[in-house]
Amino acid sequence: MLKIEGLSKTFNQDTPLENRVIDALSLKVERKDFITLLGSNGAGKSTLLNLIAGTLEEEEGQIILDGQELTPMKAYKRANLIGRVHQDPRLSVSPNMTLLENLSLADAKGHSFSLKKAIDLNRTSYYKEQLSTLGLGLETKLHTKIGLLSGGQRQAVALFMAVMKKPKLLLLDEHTAALDPRTSEIIMGVTEKLISQEEITTLMVTHNMNHALSYGNRLIMMHEGRIVEDLRGKDKAELTAQDVIAMFKKNAEVIEDRMVLGL
Repeated sequence: MLKIEGLSKTFNQDTPLENRVIDALSLKVERKDFITLLGSNGAGKSTLLNLIAGTLEEEEGQIILDGQELTPMKAYKRANLIGRVHQDPRLSVSPNMTLLENLSLADAKGHSFSLKKAIDLNRTSYYKEQLSTLGLGLETKLHTKIGLLSGGQRQAVALFMAVMKKPKLLLLDEHTAALDPRTSEIIMGVTEKLISQEEITTLMVTHNMNHALSYGNRLIMMHEGRIVEDLRGKDKAELTAQDVIAMFKKNAEVIEDRMVLGL
Protein backbone atom coordinates (compact mmCIF):
# COMPACT_ATOMS: atom_id res chain seq x y z
CA MET A 1 0.00 0.00 0.00
CA LEU A 2 2.69 2.48 1.14
CA LYS A 3 6.27 1.53 0.36
CA ILE A 4 9.25 3.64 1.39
CA GLU A 5 12.68 2.61 0.17
CA GLY A 6 16.06 4.06 1.18
CA LEU A 7 14.62 7.43 2.26
CA SER A 8 17.15 9.99 3.53
CA LYS A 9 16.96 13.62 4.62
CA THR A 10 19.78 15.81 5.92
CA PHE A 11 19.43 19.34 7.23
CA ASN A 12 22.28 21.89 6.93
CA GLN A 13 24.16 19.57 4.62
CA ASP A 14 27.92 20.17 4.24
CA THR A 15 28.01 22.56 7.22
CA PRO A 16 29.21 22.10 10.83
CA LEU A 17 25.51 21.80 11.78
CA GLU A 18 24.82 18.91 9.41
CA ASN A 19 22.09 16.66 10.80
CA ARG A 20 20.96 13.46 9.05
CA VAL A 21 17.39 13.29 10.34
CA ILE A 22 16.20 10.36 8.17
CA ASP A 23 18.84 7.74 7.47
CA ALA A 24 18.19 5.28 4.59
CA LEU A 25 14.79 4.43 6.04
CA SER A 26 12.65 1.71 4.47
CA LEU A 27 9.10 0.86 5.50
CA LYS A 28 6.18 -1.13 4.14
CA VAL A 29 2.67 -0.20 5.32
CA GLU A 30 -0.22 -2.54 4.59
CA ARG A 31 -3.73 -1.37 3.72
CA LYS A 32 -5.77 -0.51 6.85
CA ASP A 33 -2.68 -0.46 9.08
CA PHE A 34 -3.04 1.98 11.98
CA ILE A 35 0.57 2.64 12.99
CA THR A 36 1.58 4.59 16.07
CA LEU A 37 5.03 6.19 15.72
CA LEU A 38 7.07 6.65 18.89
CA GLY A 39 10.53 8.11 19.39
CA SER A 40 12.48 10.71 21.31
CA ASN A 41 12.65 14.34 20.17
CA GLY A 42 14.71 14.54 16.99
CA ALA A 43 14.12 10.88 16.10
CA GLY A 44 12.72 11.94 12.70
CA LYS A 45 9.03 11.15 13.19
CA SER A 46 7.56 14.45 12.00
CA THR A 47 10.22 14.75 9.31
CA LEU A 48 9.10 11.38 7.95
CA LEU A 49 5.50 12.62 7.75
CA ASN A 50 6.66 15.82 6.04
CA LEU A 51 8.57 13.79 3.45
CA ILE A 52 5.52 11.61 2.76
CA ALA A 53 3.28 14.68 2.47
CA GLY A 54 5.79 16.44 0.21
CA THR A 55 6.36 19.51 2.38
CA LEU A 56 10.01 18.44 2.58
CA GLU A 57 12.11 17.06 -0.25
CA GLU A 58 14.21 13.94 0.21
CA GLU A 59 17.81 13.56 -0.98
CA GLU A 60 17.50 9.85 -1.68
CA GLY A 61 14.86 7.17 -1.80
CA GLN A 62 11.36 6.52 -3.05
CA ILE A 63 7.86 6.89 -1.63
CA ILE A 64 5.26 4.77 -3.43
CA LEU A 65 1.54 4.87 -2.58
CA ASP A 66 -0.71 2.27 -4.19
CA GLY A 67 1.84 1.76 -6.96
CA GLN A 68 2.18 5.50 -7.66
CA GLU A 69 5.54 7.12 -6.97
CA LEU A 70 5.08 10.29 -4.93
CA THR A 71 8.65 11.63 -4.89
CA PRO A 72 8.31 13.76 -8.07
CA MET A 73 4.83 14.96 -7.03
CA LYS A 74 4.27 18.40 -5.45
CA ALA A 75 2.66 18.61 -2.00
CA TYR A 76 -0.60 20.11 -3.27
CA LYS A 77 -1.07 17.16 -5.62
CA ARG A 78 -0.27 14.64 -2.91
CA ALA A 79 -2.97 16.32 -0.80
CA ASN A 80 -5.56 14.71 -3.07
CA LEU A 81 -4.31 11.31 -1.89
CA ILE A 82 -3.24 12.08 1.67
CA GLY A 83 -5.18 13.56 4.59
CA ARG A 84 -3.25 15.27 7.37
CA VAL A 85 -3.90 16.72 10.82
CA HIS A 86 -1.25 18.81 12.57
CA GLN A 87 -0.62 19.49 16.25
CA ASP A 88 -1.64 23.11 15.66
CA PRO A 89 -5.24 23.13 14.33
CA ARG A 90 -4.59 26.44 12.57
CA LEU A 91 -2.52 24.48 10.04
CA SER A 92 -5.45 22.18 9.26
CA VAL A 93 -8.42 24.59 9.27
CA SER A 94 -9.13 28.25 8.45
CA PRO A 95 -9.92 29.95 11.81
CA ASN A 96 -11.57 33.03 10.28
CA MET A 97 -14.02 31.01 8.21
CA THR A 98 -17.15 29.31 9.48
CA LEU A 99 -17.42 25.60 10.07
CA LEU A 100 -19.68 25.32 7.01
CA GLU A 101 -17.15 27.15 4.84
CA ASN A 102 -14.31 24.91 6.05
CA LEU A 103 -16.30 21.75 5.39
CA SER A 104 -17.33 23.02 1.96
CA LEU A 105 -13.69 23.66 1.01
CA ALA A 106 -12.71 20.17 2.16
CA ASP A 107 -15.64 18.74 0.21
CA ALA A 108 -14.47 20.53 -2.94
CA LYS A 109 -10.88 19.31 -2.56
CA GLY A 110 -9.35 18.37 -5.90
CA HIS A 111 -11.72 20.54 -7.93
CA SER A 112 -11.57 24.11 -9.22
CA PHE A 113 -13.98 26.34 -7.36
CA SER A 114 -14.74 29.71 -5.81
CA LEU A 115 -15.82 29.76 -2.17
CA LYS A 116 -19.31 30.86 -3.16
CA LYS A 117 -19.65 27.94 -5.56
CA ALA A 118 -18.05 25.52 -3.12
CA ILE A 119 -20.75 26.09 -0.50
CA ASP A 120 -23.57 23.71 -1.34
CA LEU A 121 -26.48 24.26 1.03
CA ASN A 122 -27.91 20.92 -0.09
CA ARG A 123 -25.01 19.30 1.78
CA THR A 124 -25.90 20.99 5.09
CA SER A 125 -28.08 18.12 6.27
CA TYR A 126 -25.30 15.64 5.46
CA TYR A 127 -22.74 17.70 7.41
CA LYS A 128 -25.07 17.93 10.41
CA GLU A 129 -25.76 14.22 10.34
CA GLN A 130 -22.09 13.27 10.16
CA LEU A 131 -20.97 15.83 12.75
CA SER A 132 -23.62 14.64 15.21
CA THR A 133 -21.93 11.21 15.31
CA LEU A 134 -18.84 12.82 16.88
CA GLY A 135 -20.81 13.76 19.99
CA LEU A 136 -19.29 17.22 20.36
CA GLY A 137 -22.28 19.39 19.42
CA LEU A 138 -20.62 20.56 16.19
CA GLU A 139 -23.82 19.98 14.20
CA THR A 140 -25.24 23.14 15.83
CA LYS A 141 -22.23 25.31 14.97
CA LEU A 142 -22.13 25.30 11.17
CA HIS A 143 -22.23 29.10 11.02
CA THR A 144 -19.69 29.62 13.81
CA LYS A 145 -16.15 30.69 12.93
CA ILE A 146 -13.67 27.89 13.57
CA GLY A 147 -11.52 30.20 15.71
CA LEU A 148 -14.37 30.47 18.23
CA LEU A 149 -14.58 26.72 18.79
CA SER A 150 -12.72 24.95 21.59
CA GLY A 151 -9.36 23.31 20.86
CA GLY A 152 -10.93 19.87 20.95
CA GLN A 153 -13.74 20.89 18.61
CA ARG A 154 -11.22 22.38 16.17
CA GLN A 155 -9.18 19.16 16.10
CA ALA A 156 -12.35 17.11 15.64
CA VAL A 157 -13.23 19.32 12.65
CA ALA A 158 -9.68 18.95 11.28
CA LEU A 159 -10.01 15.15 11.55
CA PHE A 160 -13.43 15.15 9.92
CA MET A 161 -12.15 17.30 7.05
CA ALA A 162 -9.04 15.15 6.62
CA VAL A 163 -11.08 11.97 6.05
CA MET A 164 -14.01 13.53 4.20
CA LYS A 165 -12.68 12.62 0.74
CA LYS A 166 -11.57 9.17 1.90
CA PRO A 167 -7.80 9.61 1.40
CA LYS A 168 -5.57 6.64 0.70
CA LEU A 169 -3.42 7.62 3.69
CA LEU A 170 -3.97 9.68 6.87
CA LEU A 171 -1.06 11.39 8.65
CA LEU A 172 -1.57 12.51 12.26
CA ASP A 173 1.28 14.59 13.68
CA GLU A 174 0.84 14.75 17.47
CA HIS A 175 -2.71 15.95 16.89
CA THR A 176 -3.69 15.70 20.58
CA ALA A 177 -0.47 17.13 22.09
CA ALA A 178 -1.85 20.65 22.57
CA LEU A 179 -5.05 19.47 24.30
CA ASP A 180 -5.77 18.91 27.98
CA PRO A 181 -5.84 15.22 29.05
CA ARG A 182 -9.64 14.88 29.07
CA THR A 183 -10.06 16.49 25.65
CA SER A 184 -7.13 14.48 24.32
CA GLU A 185 -8.92 11.24 25.21
CA ILE A 186 -12.13 12.47 23.55
CA ILE A 187 -10.27 13.31 20.34
CA MET A 188 -8.51 9.94 20.35
CA GLY A 189 -11.93 8.32 20.57
CA VAL A 190 -13.08 10.38 17.58
CA THR A 191 -9.85 9.46 15.77
CA GLU A 192 -10.33 5.74 16.26
CA LYS A 193 -13.98 5.95 15.23
CA LEU A 194 -13.28 7.81 11.97
CA ILE A 195 -10.32 5.60 11.03
CA SER A 196 -12.30 2.43 11.69
CA GLN A 197 -15.43 3.73 9.99
CA GLU A 198 -13.61 4.82 6.83
CA GLU A 199 -11.00 2.00 6.96
CA ILE A 200 -8.17 4.49 6.36
CA THR A 201 -4.50 3.50 6.51
CA THR A 202 -2.96 5.76 9.17
CA LEU A 203 0.41 6.87 10.54
CA MET A 204 0.12 8.63 13.90
CA VAL A 205 3.08 10.36 15.57
CA THR A 206 2.65 10.57 19.33
CA HIS A 207 4.64 11.18 22.51
CA ASN A 208 1.80 9.74 24.57
CA MET A 209 2.83 6.22 25.54
CA ASN A 210 -0.70 5.22 26.55
CA HIS A 211 -2.03 6.25 23.13
CA ALA A 212 0.77 4.38 21.39
CA LEU A 213 -0.08 1.22 23.34
CA SER A 214 -3.88 1.52 23.26
CA TYR A 215 -4.48 2.44 19.63
CA GLY A 216 -3.58 0.89 16.32
CA ASN A 217 -2.47 -2.56 15.23
CA ARG A 218 1.21 -1.74 14.86
CA LEU A 219 3.82 0.25 16.83
CA ILE A 220 7.00 1.59 15.28
CA MET A 221 9.81 3.18 17.28
CA MET A 222 12.26 5.53 15.56
CA HIS A 223 15.70 6.58 16.77
CA GLU A 224 18.13 8.87 14.97
CA GLY A 225 16.28 8.63 11.68
CA ARG A 226 15.95 4.86 11.64
CA ILE A 227 13.24 2.35 12.51
CA VAL A 228 14.57 0.40 15.49
CA GLU A 229 11.40 -1.46 16.53
CA ASP A 230 8.38 -2.61 14.50
CA LEU A 231 5.81 -4.55 16.52
CA ARG A 232 2.39 -5.74 15.45
CA GLY A 233 -0.33 -8.21 16.29
CA LYS A 234 0.23 -10.16 19.50
CA ASP A 235 3.68 -8.60 20.07
CA LYS A 236 2.13 -5.14 20.05
CA ALA A 237 -0.96 -6.11 22.04
CA GLU A 238 1.14 -7.56 24.88
CA LEU A 239 3.44 -4.52 25.20
CA THR A 240 3.48 -2.65 28.50
CA ALA A 241 4.72 0.84 29.33
CA GLN A 242 7.73 -0.78 31.02
CA ASP A 243 8.52 -2.63 27.78
CA VAL A 244 8.49 0.62 25.81
CA ILE A 245 10.74 2.35 28.35
CA ALA A 246 13.14 -0.57 28.08
CA MET A 247 13.17 -0.23 24.28
CA PHE A 248 13.99 3.48 24.58
CA LYS A 249 16.82 2.68 26.98
CA LYS A 250 18.20 -0.15 24.84
CA ASN A 251 18.37 1.99 21.70
CA ALA A 252 19.91 4.92 23.56
CA GLU A 253 22.63 2.58 24.85
CA VAL A 254 23.32 1.22 21.36
CA ILE A 255 23.85 4.76 20.04
CA GLU A 256 26.08 5.57 23.03
CA ASP A 257 28.20 2.47 22.34
CA ARG A 258 28.57 3.49 18.70
CA MET A 259 29.80 6.92 19.75
CA VAL A 260 32.34 5.41 22.17
CA LEU A 261 33.63 3.08 19.46
CA GLY A 262 33.66 5.86 16.85
CA LEU A 263 31.28 3.99 14.54
